Order: sequence, then structure tokens, then C-alpha cells
Amino acid sequence: MAVLLAPPTYHYGLLLAAVPLLAATVYSTYTTAVLGALSLVVYVLLHYERTEALDVWLIKVGLVAGFSIVGVMIAQSRAREQRLTRARDVALTLQRELLPQHMAAVPALHIAHRYVPADTAAGVGGDWFDVIPLSGGRVALVIGDVVGHGVHAAALMGRLRTAGQTLADLDSSPADLLAHMNDLLVRLGEENPEREPGATLLYLVYDPVTGNCTMSGAGHTPAAFRSPDGKVRFPELPSTPPLGLTGTVFADTEYLLEQGTVIALYTDGLLDLRSTDPDDGLKQLSNALADPTVGSLDDMCERIFGSHPDHPRDDDTALLLACTRRFDHTQVATWALACDPRDAATARTLTTQQLRVWDLEELVHSTTLIVSELVGNTVRHATAPITLRLVKATTLICEVADAVSAAPHVRRAGTLDEDGRGLFLISQLASRWGVRHHHDGKTIWVEQHLPAHAPRCDISGGSVR
Repeated sequence: MAVLLAPPTYHYGLLLAAVPLLAATVYSTYTTAVLGALSLVVYVLLHYERTEALDVWLIKVGLVAGFSIVGVMIAQSRAREQRLTRARDVALTLQRELLPQHMAAVPALHIAHRYVPADTAAGVGGDWFDVIPLSGGRVALVIGDVVGHGVHAAALMGRLRTAGQTLADLDSSPADLLAHMNDLLVRLGEENPEREPGATLLYLVYDPVTGNCTMSGAGHTPAAFRSPDGKVRFPELPSTPPLGLTGTVFADTEYLLEQGTVIALYTDGLLDLRSTDPDDGLKQLSNALADPTVGSLDDMCERIFGSHPDHPRDDDTALLLACTRRFDHTQVATWALACDPRDAATARTLTTQQLRVWDLEELVHSTTLIVSELVGNTVRHATAPITLRLVKATTLICEVADAVSAAPHVRRAGTLDEDGRGLFLISQLASRWGVRHHHDGKTIWVEQHLPAHAPRCDISGGSVR
């Protein structure tokens, strides 16, 4: 009312300059621009009969126009911040849904993990990790980091995690898995040349029977091994670029780990590479891992994060800790067979005796049938050496290894066929089964659920001392 009734020489008209500023805090950029233009028009119409000097009048008009422009700029900034916030929330939600919600309990490892998203407007990235149970009680640990931030990085992370789980389920070696993942990223880059996908990855497989750890990496930060005596080392791997480049060759590296060794996998956000020298970051991590006061993996996670500067991070941080354990001799039984036609009967006898020792007589019938079929087929089609192994873990594992790489396949036998039903029967008796290949042949493995009364191997705890 003061603006409308005040004489043109009064300054109340300048109150119209506040309209676009107030609108910028509530309305969109378009609405703010319209209200700013209307404020300028109203001011000009109310003061068209100016009684003051021209230069003063032009300054007042310019002031109202300037505040309108500032209001539009504020509205644009607020809209941009809202878009970034929504994009970050979507990416964060997507990434959290794609990350494992609950780690599978595996007898070979005690697991602890942490994931901390980025604190800045750059948005979350594509960090991920996984724990994948494999055949024979082995476990695969995976950690990776997709280049870039936002929804696209989170979506690519989901595709890579799914591909990694599928390839791991095929019992591919770490180097073969990385080669297939690299091919996938190369194809994705060819499909969309404007966005060149890239990712770092570290993949390792731990065998609790032998204590052997096989590892391969693609441009990722090095793993850390903390031995039971508290010494920390960073095993060296062949230098390779991140995934997504053609012609990259990957290689496996093997290590023998003591029981109680802590394996630490992490992404570069933990080292704060953008503000800290990498060597300093590795030293801080080493000191945190070697801290003798920690009593569990969860405490170690807190100690590791507490050892790094508490300032806003511009990159995600993922940490995966795994404490190894070994199956003792009471959980594993291994026999070498001579590739003789009588081996099937010998294998049935040995299996029956071992299952009675383990108090698993309920599984004698099904297991002897499985062993008889596997050993009989191996003697018929393969060559020595032949190895039969039983492992009592959270399941009963039966493995038959030979020196021939050709894998058997389930087929539908005809009504009058005299053979071809063995693997079908095994698939009906087993909870799952498969074939894994190695450099000197193959291993056919079969898993069965233990009876409800059977004692499981201990997978509780998590002490690192």
C-alpha cells in the first residue's frame, strides 16, 4: 500500500526490489523471472511522471532490475542444488540397494565391512564389495571402484557386481574373471563412446582346506595382509591398468595364509588420495591394522576409520575385512584312487566309514550313491591321478578330481538307455553341484545339506588375536 500511495519522489517504490528476492526462496526460476519483470514494470508505471532528476530515476530503475536479476540467479542456484541433492539421493539409494545387505555366513572367513558415501556435492560413486561362497568351502572376496560419480556410476557398479557374481559362480580363476569383466567394459564403451566406462577391481579366492589365496587385480589399491603376530604386508601384484582397456593381460598370484590372517580390501577413498600422499595413507592403514588393542574385526574397522582425518570426503570409502580360518584334519578326508574298475566299491567303503565317524549315517545312502557315480564315470572316461575328498563344513562336500578337462553334462536318458542317468540322480540328491577346472584337470563337486542334528563347524567369533 505504501508503494502505491507514496508520491513518485518517495523511495517506497524500491520495496518492489524485494519481490524477486523473496520469490527466489520459494518459487521456480521461471516464476521468479516473471515476478521480477512485473516488479520492474510496476515500478516504471508508478513513477512514469518523474519529478526527480533523470539520473536518479535511472539508478532506481536499475536497482529494481538488478535485484530481479539477482533473484533469478538465486532461484537458479537453488534449483541446481535441489537437482544435485535429488540425483545424489537417487544414486545413494541405488548403490545401497545394489550393495550386499547381509553378508553370507561362510565357515572359511569371519567378515566385517564398512561403507561410507562421499560427503560432497559430487555425489556417490561406484564403490562395491562382495563375499561369494564357492565350491569346496572356498570363498571369493571382491572389491571395486567405478570411475565417476552419480547415478551412471552406481548403475555400472550394479552391472559389474552382477557380472562378477555370475563369473565367480562358474569357478573362473581371478585372472579369467578379470579378463571377462574387462571385455564387458570394452563392449560397454563401444556401445556408448561418449561415456568411457572404467573401473578398478581386486578379486581373490581363499581355500580353507589348503590356506591358499589366489589373487588378481586391475588398477586397484593393494590388499593388506595382517598375520596373527601383528605384522602387516601389502602383497605385490603385476601392474595392470583399470578395466576397460583392450589388450590387457591379467595374471594370478598365489599366497599361503596362516589361520587368523586378516585380509583387508579397500577403495582409494580410504587413503584420501586427493589430499594425502599414498604412502602416508598406506602407513596409517598399516598402523591401524597392527594395533594390538583391537579385539574383533568390527573394532578394527572403527580403528581404521578413526586413524584417518575426519574431514569431508569427496570420494566413497569401502572397507572389507576377512579373518581366515583353516579346516582342520577332522573336517577333511582325502583319498588317492588308482583309476581301477574296483575304485567305485573302494570309494563307497571309505565314504561309509568316514560318515560314521562324523555321525552322518543319515547321508550314507545318498553319499555312497553320489560317490559311486562320480568315481565310476571318472574311471571310465578319465585318467589317473584320481582323488576323492569329503569335507564337512556347513554342508557335506564331496569332490572327485581327475586329470581330464572335459566336463560331464546332464542329459535326458531314453526309456531303454542303459546309462546317462547318473548326473541326473546326483542333481536330485544334491543341494547343488558343478565342475571347476584347474591347470591339471577338473574337479566335480557335490554339496548336500547336513541333517538337523549334525553339529556344524564353528563360524562365530571374529577375534583377530
